[in-house]
Amino acid sequence: MSFFSEEKAQISVELIIVLAAVVAVVLVLVSQMQTTSDEGAKKLKEKSDSVFKKIDDI
Repeated sequence: MSFFSEEKAQISVELIIVLAAVVAVVLVLVSQMQTTSDEGAKKLKEKSDSVFKKIDDI
């Protein structure tokens, strides 16, 4: 009977390790997406400012 409880405990530890790895990967991806979106927002602002300046020149 104790064999089964040890097996469940082993599965739980493995599941916790896998979940921790998944959470770490998700955090890295979210961080990269935030950096990318910040860079994209800056580029978009630069382009829109440039377009509005050209429109004003017309």
